[in-house]
Amino acid sequence: MISDLKQIESLISQHQNFVITTHVNPDGDALGCELAMRAVLTQLGKNAVIINHNTTPDNYLWLDLEKKILQFIPEQHRDHILNADIIFILDVNQPDRLRSLEPFVKQSKAIKIVIDHHLEPHPFGDYYLIDNDATSTGEIIYKMLKEMSEVTIDKEIATALYTAIMTDTGSFRYPRTDAETHNAIAQLIEAGADPTEIFVNVYENWTQGRMRLLGEALDTLKTEYDGKLAYMICTQKMFQATNTTEVDTDNFTIYPMSIKGVVVGVLINELHNGVKISFRSKGNIPINELAKEFNGNGHLNAAGARIFDKKLDEVIPLILEKAGKYMSTE
Repeated sequence: MISDLKQIESLISQHQNFVITTHVNPDGDALGCELAMRAVLTQLGKNAVIINHNTTPDNYLWLDLEKKILQFIPEQHRDHILNADIIFILDVNQPDRLRSLEPFVKQSKAIKIVIDHHLEPHPFGDYYLIDNDATSTGEIIYKMLKEMSEVTIDKEIATALYTAIMTDTGSFRYPRTDAETHNAIAQLIEAGADPTEIFVNVYENWTQGRMRLLGEALDTLKTEYDGKLAYMICTQKMFQATNTTEVDTDNFTIYPMSIKGVVVGVLINELHNGVKISFRSKGNIPINELAKEFNGNGHLNAAGARIFDKKLDEVIPLILEKAGKYMSTE
């Protein structure tokens, strides 16, 4: 962690108007952290607004029934950003991943506080609360709140943070999930988080289109390197046929990784103007290094990249070729 927790607490106490935002295509960790932070600031008597580049994915709408999360419309929301005292940038440390908000965040004279658990933060914020060893940004914020004596972790905050940690740990099975993580989860449950309700809402509330998309994606599944690498593809044609988008592929990476003998799994999504790649690995295979070869980044075992202005059939051979040297690090 780069900045001191007490320093962040002091900054909060000294200011009144806050904006909270996160990365493009927000996941459970990002959304849970945003909603938890807004609830905390409201509890402290502050003015706080959440503004994101994207709309909230369908399987997280239950978390925001009061529609506290706004999708950025420059004409309506830029003044919030430009006039804020503090902007919290959560679960992301690269400004370009804010997409449409990036120029306004950079232009704003607000204090910018980045809270994240990803590697290699870019120098665009004023304060950084970074823990590369944390399972999630939700876990970092939980630890921060435990140090803030004026904050009560109520059911709303507990539910949001439980969702954040659960989703970014793959329901508590990914590396770095340890006793400390489970202790935090236990305290969130004691504060009112309902594990069954949260799991059902996130993972057992699929649309028919998403289920059909998964079926079509599984039909594309192939293996390479003697069964050690598995990959599957979602094309624009598949999205159109199932009335889905790339957002609906959240968590699809578990399927190539579930094959016996596979140590590297790849999900490749065709975009309108390029390709999105999600990488996963087991053991000590540094899949984030493979992602860097495509201008991406991430963690040792989970990373991603976006390639613009290239076709799907151009990208797939490159992925398979470049993956070769990482297979040898198993």
